[in-house]
This record gives sequence, structure tokens and C-alpha cells, in this order.
Amino acid sequence: MRLGARDVSQLKQNYDIKVQQLIKAARNGTKDGLEKTKIAMMRKVPFLSKKDCTDAIEEDSGYLDVTVSELKHPPPQLSPMPDGLSSQQVVRRHILGSIIQSERSYLDSLKRILLEYKKPLMEAEPRILSLKKIQTVFYRLKEILQCHSMFQIALASRVAEWDNTEKIGDLFVASFSKSMVLDVYSDYINNFTNAMGLIKKACMSKPAFLEFLKKKQAASTDRITLYGLMVKPIQRFPQFILLLQDMLKTTPVGHQDRLPLQLALTELETLAEKLNEQKRLAEQLAEIQQLTRSVSDRNLSKQLNSDQKQLILSETLIETVYGEKGQVLKSKERKVFLLNDMLVCANINVKGPPDISSLVPIGPKYAVKWSAPLLQVQVVEVGQETPQRKDSIYQQSGKWTAAGVRKLFLGPPRLYQELQELQHDLSVVEEVTLLVGTLQGSYQNLNTTVGQDWCMALQRLIRIKEDEIQCANKCRLRLMVPGKPDKSGHPVSFTVVFSTPSPISKISWVNRLHLAKIALRDENLPGWVCVEDDEKTKPPFWCPLLACQLPVFTPKMQDLKLQAALYNPVHCSLLGFSAASTSLPQGYLWVASGGDDSHGQVEIFSLNRPTPRSVKSFSLGSPVLCLEYITEPSTEEELETQTSEVLPKIGNTICVGLLDGNILVYGSVDTAAQCLLTFCNPEGCPVLCLKHSANFLFAGLSNGKVAVYNRKSGEGLWDPDSCRHVVIGCAPVLKLLQIDECVWASCANQVSVIEGSSLRTQSFEVHPDPMVSVTHMVRAGGGVWMAFSEGSSLRLFHTETLEHLQEINISTPSAYLSPGQKSVCVTSLLICQGLLWVGTAQGIIVTLPVPRLEGIPKITGKGMTSLNAHNGPVEFLVATSSILSQDFLKRDSPTEGVDSSGGGEDKKVTNSSQESLQQADGSPQAEDKTKGVLLQYQLRSTSQLPGKLLTARLEESSGSTQDSLEHTLEDGSIYELSDDPEVWVRGPGPSSKEETRREKVTSAAVISGGKGFRRLAKSSNSPDSSENMLMVWQLPITV
Repeated sequence: MRLGARDVSQLKQNYDIKVQQLIKAARNGTKDGLEKTKIAMMRKVPFLSKKDCTDAIEEDSGYLDVTVSELKHPPPQLSPMPDGLSSQQVVRRHILGSIIQSERSYLDSLKRILLEYKKPLMEAEPRILSLKKIQTVFYRLKEILQCHSMFQIALASRVAEWDNTEKIGDLFVASFSKSMVLDVYSDYINNFTNAMGLIKKACMSKPAFLEFLKKKQAASTDRITLYGLMVKPIQRFPQFILLLQDMLKTTPVGHQDRLPLQLALTELETLAEKLNEQKRLAEQLAEIQQLTRSVSDRNLSKQLNSDQKQLILSETLIETVYGEKGQVLKSKERKVFLLNDMLVCANINVKGPPDISSLVPIGPKYAVKWSAPLLQVQVVEVGQETPQRKDSIYQQSGKWTAAGVRKLFLGPPRLYQELQELQHDLSVVEEVTLLVGTLQGSYQNLNTTVGQDWCMALQRLIRIKEDEIQCANKCRLRLMVPGKPDKSGHPVSFTVVFSTPSPISKISWVNRLHLAKIALRDENLPGWVCVEDDEKTKPPFWCPLLACQLPVFTPKMQDLKLQAALYNPVHCSLLGFSAASTSLPQGYLWVASGGDDSHGQVEIFSLNRPTPRSVKSFSLGSPVLCLEYITEPSTEEELETQTSEVLPKIGNTICVGLLDGNILVYGSVDTAAQCLLTFCNPEGCPVLCLKHSANFLFAGLSNGKVAVYNRKSGEGLWDPDSCRHVVIGCAPVLKLLQIDECVWASCANQVSVIEGSSLRTQSFEVHPDPMVSVTHMVRAGGGVWMAFSEGSSLRLFHTETLEHLQEINISTPSAYLSPGQKSVCVTSLLICQGLLWVGTAQGIIVTLPVPRLEGIPKITGKGMTSLNAHNGPVEFLVATSSILSQDFLKRDSPTEGVDSSGGGEDKKVTNSSQESLQQADGSPQAEDKTKGVLLQYQLRSTSQLPGKLLTARLEESSGSTQDSLEHTLEDGSIYELSDDPEVWVRGPGPSSKEETRREKVTSAAVISGGKGFRRLAKSSNSPDSSENMLMVWQLPITV
């Protein structure tokens, strides 16, 4: 716990005495005294914040050593379950029991480290480890134990009164929002790598220490290693988060513990994210240092030592070397490092006794094989058997061979050969079928019907083989890398092939390589700055990167004003594997605008590429004010509205609200943009906003009313005659927001909550000034952020209690404002992937971190200001997001990640329930040729066909084997958290549902619209432009 004010003066006096002793030692000339004096004098942090673990022998006087007596403070114990509890109360008690048991186990592990490892090492005679090393290894564990000991006392008190209060969320907030918790865990996390390295060195240099660890492990009942115990603090917060998520799910709306639980979830997520980021930076630095020590090239070593170097991605991949015919000759593990401006490939040399690895992870040593500037590295995708450049070579059997000499398949050659054989057989069978049609006799099993079935079966085999080739390529990363110039001085490139552990791994590599190159562009050097710390904070790699900026309209249409934009997600099945990894989220962007009162315009951009491309535009008779994307009615919604008729499938639609009061409904299939319905609201007022909820369409009007439309009976479109009006106020209804079964409508300085089908309303004031209007509302988790027509403040409200939770101000340095610009005013608002995006009237965009889970989206981190801005107001911010097709992530066998194509092993083919293709041995072409494929597509038997049976045998053999092609899919990516302390918010091993969710690969981007484009950098001289522009920020793919 933190020191009180009373203890400070006494400790300061002791501290002054200690400094005098150090000065005296320095005068005596001892090396130890000089070093300690230097540390004491150079430390700028107050003496209560001594965190230098290298000097950890001295007692850390910043924390009190608190011993909790279990006699005075017994551990929490849940009383017997009373009668008459609801099912939710029973489940909440069980979850509380899990929290108690989990915390007790965690405390036991911490005590075990200190009592069974640290204490014996401190008391050992002769010394096994020095006191300094012991303090470094077990740094901050005592303080972590103190934090959780105090938490256990509070938990015991709360558990004792559980049946009366049923409240625990506020306890987590009070216990883990303290700065002490962040401090001690940060110190522990940052020191973890050093501690493991020290243990590893001690095991190799001190046999007595290795024997000590072995004895402790053998004596324990669970046989857990010291590493397994010391990684538990890194696992603690993911466990807490999962338990609180379960508790929140079983806590009904209106319960007194619901808001405290949401706040607790926010505190733990924020704490976990901060610790995770600190550990990522610490491990990134350690990895670069380890690589630097392995480099013999002075120039490369100097580059790696630069402060500008960032490690983006590193992974152990398998490099494959092919022969002249494409056969795999050898493969070897390589460690590949993707840095912010270069790519490094190294050999892995793991040294050390094998028995040490069971006690503590041993880091490898590297020998750099090659390195290359990032901008000169290219990804060679499937289908590019030879790169386009003529000066490139392939690595074959230990030598470099020019690419133009022969055609070489870098993919699985066996599968390519089998595909060619199947294509040959199909052409032969087609000719045979034509010849069979000329037979004079009629035979059951030899006619054109049978021949056509053979052809369809072969076509199915060809499709399966093509899928196998594509699937094998999903785990192959081909890179064209610049090599040394040839004898004549011409540049030469070579292609290396890496096998990735999974398709997701390849997606990550292709995506990170693409984004790392974007990050090297001038507009991203830098792209963001932190104004709060005078721009000293370096933006991390996961900051949004400006991928491109482009005009919205042709030069002849620049008088139009941007009004709204909308993302229409449409999956593109033709998009290749790497193209899907580098392109923007699949779908289309609708951009709406208006000119005079009689003209509106809609531009449609395709996003199925790294840069948006305009594919269609159409004019309207009135300016467009709003857009709304409406998904096709779900099965439950259809059942609610269906009578005896079945609703026709109209698919997803897009509603367009116009200034003249009309609402247009368009089909969203690709770029057809077919108008399906047009109707006008009875008031004839401009439609300012639209929102879809369940089977209702809400339209916010300029006269302070909300028009509500039902779906037509027997149709999927809206019924104009069903319009009902809800009076919100006298001012225009500027914004609508769906919250579960309700819709929030903003009018002046108030927000009205409209309940579903009953249309009952509840209003509450969100700003004290009646002249200020709510202009924007966005939701995240259990909160809604609001922006206003005046001022730079944002306010957060709870979705359930409507309570005001937080208020922040968006500040922008005056240096970034153009001459004559006033104070900042918010013009657009968006939440995307843990960031709150704020667009301003000055064209400046600010992002603020918000939690991603179900908690309250409070802002606790520092904001970042984009150095890429518009010349005018940011008219809109649109989030685009799509999930990569599961076909990209499928893999038939776990061995493909290594190299399933090089050897002679056979691969099974997945059977289709619609097109049965059975075979004798599970392989399309068996090696021994003794069993062939049963060529069959839909024709199960020929007995029903006319004619006699053509056979040379008296009895038809029925013993043909028809084994199913289906086989068990093995997943080798089961997550062992104890083996991976890097991840915080993921939690323990997933269930089957969680496993499916974990395999979702999400691509995201944010698009802004406004007048012109400019750089806020001091040295930038961007010309003023009034052209309507889009700026596209791309985010890293998330898994």
C-alpha cells in the first residue's frame, strides 16, 4: 500500500542519512560507492518512487510491508445458499464462488514463490545466487501480494453480506483503479524478460541453482515450474475480465450492481491494455537487442541500434528450397523480423542444456542470413509462376537460378501435375461420351447419361484439386528480395518461399508488409502527434495510417456540398488471398451531396482494392441529407410480421432521405442501385436523419417530429400508409441512434428515448444551455458519447440509467488552426476499433482511446491529433469493416503449414453433401494405382436406365469400397496461456464457439470527407483547395 503523509517525513530523514553515507563512500574512492552515488544523485523521481530494479538490494521504501493475518482476516467464505433465489441469483452466486476460489489460488501461488523460492535462496549458505540477482528475479512480487491481500480483505467483507447487497463491481473499481496497482504490475511486467534471462543464465552457469529448481518442482504436488508460477500475474487480469463478463451477462438491467460491473470491466480492460502495451514495447526492445547482438555487419548493427527502429512482427517460418523441377529439396526454420523500414531473415541457433528449457524458456541466438530495405521487398502471389521483373532469380538447391530460364511452379508441384492429368482425362472422357452416343445397342451402364456423369465427376475432381492448390498456397509466403548486383553491376532479385504456421499467419504477414510500406510515406512520417505531451510520444504502429486521399467529384461538380456517406458491405468472391489481405474492407462507399434545392448527387466507390475507385454516380431531384443501411429482415423479424404469406427476399437496402421530404429505398446489390420504393412523409418536411430498428423505420424531421413506418404486410418494403408521428420538440430532430430495442432522438438540448412498437417516450436533458443542440451521438458498450452544436466538449451518458458519466474537451493547438479560425467545434463523431474519432469544423481529426468490451467507454488515455487534415469542416466520418471469408482460413491438414506439397504424401479431399464424389482409398490418385477413383457424380445406380447390363462377369461385385472422404480436422493452434505471457485480454483456452470467433479476421478502415487536404506539419506548405476530398485511413487486420 502507499505511504501516508505521516510516514513521509520520517522516511525522508532516513533517506537523507543514506545519501550522506553514499557521499562518504564516494569520497573514500570505492567503485561501489561511486556507482551508488551516481544513481542517487541522477534520480529525478522523488525518493518514494524508487523503481530501479538494478539497485533492488536496497529496500524499496515506496511501499509498506503489510502482513495480513488469516486469524484476524480470514479468507472470504460464501454462506450456504438461501431458499427462494431466482435462476440469475443462483448463477451470480456460482460466479462469485469462482472469483473467491480463483483469487485464493492466485494468492497461494504468490506466497509459494516467495516462501518456497525467494526465502530459501535468500537464506542459503553458501549463496546460490547473489542478493542483487534474487531481488531482480522476484522484483515486485511482494507488492503484488500486498495489493491482492488487501483486495481479499475487502472481498471477504463483501462476500459476508452478499445475500443482502449482491454488489461487487464497485469493489473491483476501488481496488484496481489505484495507481499503485498499475505501478507494481508495470514494474513486474517490464522486468519479466530480464528475470527469465537471469534465471536462464544462472541455470547454465550455476549447477546448484539448476538442481535447486529441479528439487522444488519434484517436491510440488502439481509439478509446476518456477516459470509457470511467475507467469500467473500476467494471467490474472484476463481471468478477472472473463469472470466479470459472465457476472454482467447474468445481471439484469436495473440491478444496482450493473453499472458498477460495467465500470469495473472498463477499469480492468484499461489496466490490462496499458500493461499489455508496456510488455509489448519491452519485448520488442529485447528482441531487437537480441538480434543486434547477432549481427556482424557494422552497418546493419548501426541501423538496428537506431532509436527509430520499431519491430512490427517477428515469427519463426520455414524456408523451403526447390529443385529444378519444383520438387522440395530441403526446408529449414528461419526467424523473420519485420521492422518499420527493413526485413531481416536469420538462422536460429538454440544453445544450452536441454533440461533447462523445461524450467524456463530459453531465448534463441540468431545469425543474420540477409536483410533488405522494406520498399524493395515484394510479395509474389499465387499464379505468378515467374515474377514480372527479368532480373530476378529463384533459390534452388543451394544456388541461384535466373527466373527466365524455365517455368517453375513455386506451389505444390505434385498437385499441379495431378490437375493436368485430370484435365487431360476430362478431354478424353468427353470424346468417349461422344463416341458412346454412336453405339447401336442400348446398355444400362454404357450410354450418354453415364458418360455425362463421368464428365461431371471429373469436373468436380478438378475443382477439388484447384481448391487443394489454393489451400496449400494459403500457407506459403513468397517474397521477392533484392540481392547483390551481378558481375556487370545490374541489380538482381531472388525469391524466397516461407511456409507459415497457418493461413492467418500469412494474412498477417502480407497485411503488415503492406501497411509498413504505407507508413513510410511522407504523409505518415509522422501521421499523428500527441498534443498533451508536446508531441514527444511516438505513435505506435497500430495507429491508423493514411492510405490515400482522392477527390469525390469531377472538377465540374465541385460546387456540391458533402452531406453524408454510408458503407455498403458486399463480399467479393473474386478477390484473391493477398488482395483480400491488403485491400480496404470489401464493399462499396456511398457518398451523398447536394447543390441547390433541386439537385442531389450520389457517388458510389468500390473498396475492393487498396484505393477506392468511383464506379457509379446518379443524380436526384433534391439534395440528399442522410443515408441509412438496412439489413434484410432476420428470421425472427419475419415470423413477427408474417401472416400466411412468405415475404419476398429483397435483400439489404439503402434508404435515402431528401430535402424535399421524400424517402427513397435502393437495393444494395453491388452497384445496380435500383430504386425499389419512393414515398414522402405526410408533413413534407426535410428528412434530416434515418434509423432502422427491428421492423420499423424512424425518420427525424425538421419540424421536431419523428415519422415511424412499418413494413408492408407480405412484403419486405416499408408501408407509407402506416406512418405514425412522435412529437419530440419544436426544434429539428438532428440525430437518431438505435440502443437495443429503443431509438434515441436528439432535439435541441434534450434526448428522447422512443420505445419499440409502443412509441412511448422518455426525455432527459443533456446540456444546460437550451440554445445548444445535440448534433452527434455514437454508442460503445454501455455508454453514448454526444457532441453539440457549440463548443468543443463531449459528454458521456449511460445507456440504461441515462446518467451523465464523463465530459471531455477537444483541444487543438492554435498553431494548427488557420488564420481567422475560431475555437474548435465538433462536426462529426465515430467509434471504430477502440478509438473515438472526432472531426472538427477546422478540418482537424482527433482520436481518443475507448474500451472495446461491454463496459463504460470512459476516456482515460491520451488523445492523438492527425497531421493530415481537411481545409474545411469534416463533414462525415465513416467506419468500414469486413470479415475475411472463412474459405481463406481453411486448411485441410496441419502439415500444410510446413510443406505438404513437397513429398509424396497423399492428401484427402473433403466430401460434399450435395455432390458425392467417393473414392476407394481417400486419395484422388493413389501411389500404387491398385485402387482408382469411383467416377460418380449424381448417378448412384444404372439399374433404372434402359438397356441390358454390359458386363463380362456373371455376378456384379458389390464389394467396392466407398470410404467417405471426410476426415477429422485437426487444429494445432490451441492456446496455452501459460506458454504465452504476451497476451492479456484473450484469456484461457477457448471453447468451440470461442475458437470459431477467434478465427475471424477483420479488415477495417475509416474514411473522412471534407473540403481539400492539408498537412499540419510546421514545414508543410499544402495549397488551399476547395475540392471535395476523401481521406482513407487503413487499420491493421485484427484476428
